[in-house]
Amino acid sequence: MIKIGKQRLLIGLLVLAMILTACGGAGGGEAKTIRVYASWPLQGGMLPIGDGMRNSAKLALKHYLEDHGGTGPAGFSVEVIFNDDASPVTGSWDGTVEAEIAQKCVNDPLCLVYFGTYNSGAAKVSSPITNTAGMAHITPANTYPGLTWPCPTCAEDEPGIYRPSGVQTYFRTNGNDFYQGYAAASWSVCEGVEKVYILDDRQLYGKGVADAMETHAKEIGLEVVGHEGVESTDIDFRSLMGKIEVSGATLVYGGFVIDSGGVQVVQQMANLGLFDKGIKFMGPDGLVDAALIDQVGGVDVIGDGNVLLTFPGLAPEQVRDLSDKGKRFYDGYVQEYGNAPDAWDSYAYQSTLVILDSIERAAAKGEVTRGAILQAMKETDFEGVTGRIQFDENGDPRQSSMGGFEVRDGKIVPLAPISGDMHTSCP
Repeated sequence: MIKIGKQRLLIGLLVLAMILTACGGAGGGEAKTIRVYASWPLQGGMLPIGDGMRNSAKLALKHYLEDHGGTGPAGFSVEVIFNDDASPVTGSWDGTVEAEIAQKCVNDPLCLVYFGTYNSGAAKVSSPITNTAGMAHITPANTYPGLTWPCPTCAEDEPGIYRPSGVQTYFRTNGNDFYQGYAAASWSVCEGVEKVYILDDRQLYGKGVADAMETHAKEIGLEVVGHEGVESTDIDFRSLMGKIEVSGATLVYGGFVIDSGGVQVVQQMANLGLFDKGIKFMGPDGLVDAALIDQVGGVDVIGDGNVLLTFPGLAPEQVRDLSDKGKRFYDGYVQEYGNAPDAWDSYAYQSTLVILDSIERAAAKGEVTRGAILQAMKETDFEGVTGRIQFDENGDPRQSSMGGFEVRDGKIVPLAPISGDMHTSCP
């Protein structure tokens, strides 16, 4: 992991290298084609999630064209270029690859919007690049709060370090990890947990959500008996499992994504009998992936009710039942791809619609440039598949929901909504 001093230097050098190219015009005003560069992992353990988000973006564009007589916004043809920001060596996101993709977009005069990333750490690399270029950057999945606002558990210079231009250019339609971590702590209390052992993958996302969970746990009287960072390469966690067992914890909270150690922790909790002793596992949205069950070893290993998951938004089934637009997305996805959408798919679909809507409104004012689309995105106000979409001054949604899940019968089953204050009156 890059230490913070080196990370600042890396970002500074990247931004410096970008200034000359970014200061040029967007070059999209006369073009018949507008390009949107998308960036997230499309290989390794992340492939199912990456494929789902790519499918959803394509479906959103298809639905937009159906609704507009086959014509793109203001007559432009919108081309979404899907890029893989994962390293072919590790299969996980790579900062150098992500920087190259963002730079490629900046250097392409037809690229007017950047669509990414999945991993919050990757956005930490690309968002200063797109910010310097003055273009709208919208994520289908980033949840780290410091990318948009100076939360209590964020680094001191966040989010300013990601905005070298001094202007806010980054958006998300989902909630963030600060509130997700708070909701996890409150939900734990409602589940009868008195002691929790916290783990994280030492990465921006995993540690961020774990720190938020710990902060709120201490505020509401949930005893934190341990907090350790682990590496995904630490396959043998027997010593750690022993420490957890003697700690008295009845819950292990793990800040992980599907390819950063969470699978191994759940697997060894099962294999070493912690589930049989009543110790459950709870993790964040980075583990809300159907592949989790297979990678752990199947239904017999993960069992029923042993694994709880949180999500900074609505489950696809909840999106389907929320409105006609949500039903169109869900049913359309099933019809187009032959399977139900996963957790982040509805937000990839929704973010794509935000991009198209912003281009349309920018054109209505007579200009289709990076700056015009950015301004239009700031003024977004329409009914999306998860409800009304508006952004605050930080680029965060003005309203968002949190969901709780349970692994049961080999499926990740959505439960009732959760929140950071539910402990005051548990359902």
